[in-house]
Amino acid sequence: QVQLVESGGGLVQPGGSLRLSCAASGRIFSINAMGWYRQVPGKQREFVATLISGGGTDYVDDVKGRFTIARDNADNMIYLQMNSLEPQDTAVYVCNAVVRTSIATEPRNFWGQGTQVTVSS
Repeated sequence: QVQLVESGGGLVQPGGSLRLSCAASGRIFSINAMGWYRQVPGKQREFVATLISGGGTDYVDDVKGRFTIARDNADNMIYLQMNSLEPQDTAVYVCNAVVRTSIATEPRNFWGQGTQVTVSS
């Protein structure tokens, strides 16, 4: 029903920057929120950042001041600008969207496949 496709991951040195993108498509009536989570093997998926429909944002403490989330409403896309990357930021970054697929349905969570970010010298 709803597809989320991430891009922009890769290998970067500590202190470097990357920008992740996530494009939402499919049966979308409205998007309540879009955001990013990250997952490391053997650990639970961790919230990173979110942007709600009214424009508010929230970040996990250890990325505040380094990561910025933004949205292109016209294209149903979000971006995560990641600066001053640290080795502990290494993870698979997964896009999340809370979407209503019709006026009659409740919002649901949808997830992308993820994009690998590796921070290493």
